[in-house]
Amino acid sequence: MISGLTLFTLVHVLISFVGIVSGCVVVYGLITAKRLDRWTWLFLASTAATTITGFLFPFNGFTPAVAVGIISLLALIPTFLARYRFSLAGSWRWVYVVGAVFALYLNVFVLVVQAFLKVPALHALAPKGSEPVFAVVQGTVLLAFVVAGTLSVQRFRPVLA
Repeated sequence: MISGLTLFTLVHVLISFVGIVSGCVVVYGLITAKRLDRWTWLFLASTAATTITGFLFPFNGFTPAVAVGIISLLALIPTFLARYRFSLAGSWRWVYVVGAVFALYLNVFVLVVQAFLKVPALHALAPKGSEPVFAVVQGTVLLAFVVAGTLSVQRFRPVLA
């Protein structure tokens, strides 16, 4: 145990943070019409690793975390295909952009949930996770990603190799 965390949990959290940080760089690249190939690979690989390791935690039955994990995998599959199999050609460009932005949104969504569960000051504001402050924060995050996604679809037009 490391400060109440298992090594597995710590690795999962670190991979999640790598996915979030690299995903923010990738979305910035999408908005500014830059491919950022290495950042993209890091983002997609770490996001897939985060999702897969999330399924390895013990759980009983179908939980919201399992649902988010399934949705994340369903978003990542066409995103990987669009980027690495179809090279962003034609409509695969927007499939990639929407999938990448959505995958990052899911990571940040979970980050907010975990922050309200684990950070004492936030937990005090929304102990059940259904209080207005939690909804406002999640709504703001969603709105930011809708704006980022819209700008990304409009602006990201990569030069195809």
